[in-house]
Amino acid sequence: MKTKITHIALFTLLTISQVFAQDVTTVRANNSDISDNLDLKAVASIFGDSRDLEDFERRLNDPEIQLSNLDLNGDNRVDYLRVIEATENNTHLIIIQSVLGEDTFQDVATIEVEKGRGNNVQVQVVGDVYMYGQNYIYEPVYVSRPIIYDVFWASSYRPYYSPWYWGYYPTYYTYWSPYPVYRYRNHVHNHINPRNTYAYANTRRSSRAESLYNTRRTNAYERQNPTASFSSRNNVTNRYALEQTRASSRTQNTGNATRSSFNNASSRSNSASNSSRNNGNSVTTPSRNNSQSVRNAYTPARSSSEAVRSNPAAAQPSRNTNAAPAASRGNSNLSAPVRSAPAMRSTPAPATSRQSTPAPSRSGSNTGSSRGSRG
Repeated sequence: MKTKITHIALFTLLTISQVFAQDVTTVRANNSDISDNLDLKAVASIFGDSRDLEDFERRLNDPEIQLSNLDLNGDNRVDYLRVIEATENNTHLIIIQSVLGEDTFQDVATIEVEKGRGNNVQVQVVGDVYMYGQNYIYEPVYVSRPIIYDVFWASSYRPYYSPWYWGYYPTYYTYWSPYPVYRYRNHVHNHINPRNTYAYANTRRSSRAESLYNTRRTNAYERQNPTASFSSRNNVTNRYALEQTRASSRTQNTGNATRSSFNNASSRSNSASNSSRNNGNSVTTPSRNNSQSVRNAYTPARSSSEAVRSNPAAAQPSRNTNAAPAASRGNSNLSAPVRSAPAMRSTPAPATSRQSTPAPSRSGSNTGSSRGSRG
């Protein structure tokens, strides 16, 4: 009986675990955007690790790192990203451009570096308005002072301008095909230094850098696709708002999937428990029948003991002085002439048989009952 109950419990647990294993839901974004293909936090991270802007450009286009996933011209090759710089006093404007063709470039993002009082350096990575929407800005705070800061304000420093262009690239560079967006997100996350912090901001801190950029902006892809700006592609102001909308949608979808999985698991668990109850009833019913049969088998033993108990009642009249009635009631072991009380008291042999006779029948019936219940 205990073994069957244990098996039923194990079967129920296995059924529930299989339900949850089958109802795991992976939530992915149903659509993607151009801005999904270059993570500006990753750009800010490698900027802080670079020795100078030439090293920074190399890291942007390193085939082993594959930091970018942009393919704006649609040739199934990730675009080469070139870096150019403009400076004014203590302000450095670094522009990242996607090379789309011969003398064809599209600005992707800018890095605006400005040194203030007490040699305090402020850095902002700003997404291009066409690519990322209005005022999509990250402010990195590096765990250690970047080496590139000291290069910027050296007395012999000259602004950097990339020598590379369409069809003419450095020897380390080779083409690679773009990833699916969800794979790129998982990949680029490994190249963001977690010791730094990346604070989101919605205003530019350097008005000088903004003025420098307004006279140098290049937007060949935007001119080719004038109706595909960020605000037209998405019903939000910038990429930060898009990420918040996606996070809310994923949370809602995950909650719905969890509730659905729980309801399915509950219904299957209830069906499994009902099955186990039915199995339990089918198992216990024969034992009840067995106990009834044992009790029925025990009843004749009680009737026989009642018959034995009736014999002393017949012997009690033999205590009277009349011997004839005692002999007529079938007590063959007593003689009629004996009237003494001791002789009559020594004769109740049936009383002795009453104590010894029922013992085997009761012990046998109890043994049968216990065996029937254990079976």
